[in-house]
Amino acid sequence: MSRIFCIPGVIFLACALVLGIIVSISLPFLPPLDFVRVHFGNGVATMGDGMVELRFGIWAPCYYNTEGARTCFKAGHAYIVSIANQQNTANVIIGSSWTRGLAVHPVATAVTAIAFAMSFSTHHMVTLLASLTSFLAALLTLIAFAIDIALFAFVHHEIGKLPDVNGTTHTSVAFWLTFVTLILLLLAGCTVCFGRRKDRMSGAASYPMASYNKPSFFSRFRRNKV
Repeated sequence: MSRIFCIPGVIFLACALVLGIIVSISLPFLPPLDFVRVHFGNGVATMGDGMVELRFGIWAPCYYNTEGARTCFKAGHAYIVSIANQQNTANVIIGSSWTRGLAVHPVATAVTAIAFAMSFSTHHMVTLLASLTSFLAALLTLIAFAIDIALFAFVHHEIGKLPDVNGTTHTSVAFWLTFVTLILLLLAGCTVCFGRRKDRMSGAASYPMASYNKPSFFSRFRRNKV
């Protein structure tokens, strides 16, 4: 494949793979890598004692108390979070159906790794598969990003239902890293695809063309020699 297209494609895939791995590790192993974050103001919710912040990761939720100490639940996907107001007169539940889909992130990262490995090949068929695999990883990342948006919208809606709780819901670092990964995968897929097409076009142009001289008008009236 043409090197002018091959090198950027490999770089895009490498960056997407690194971001995908970081996002896939997530909470509780990397504290800053959460998708949705809830800050509680005057009305402190009581999932834990004195909780002022709640973070949603792929593998577990974590909360922070007024002293800044972090507490995370047991790691595992499809977790459930129950949040109550300070008086414990009302509560909301973030069910496992809203957190189970976060596991799509590691799947998309695994497909990205396959595309990255195939992008080093110079074989036409392998580069085509690398491009298709990049688009497949982008599709999975898009699905994961849609799940992130749905989780954010649901948490925002549920927190608003709690009385006497001044809670604000925000998207967090892993949410936006997923969006950047999606853009990088789309660029990588297009770059590898265009590089393969350019290589085929240059290969076709290298075939020798047979020369053909069109006879002149007066040569038709010349007598052929016997």
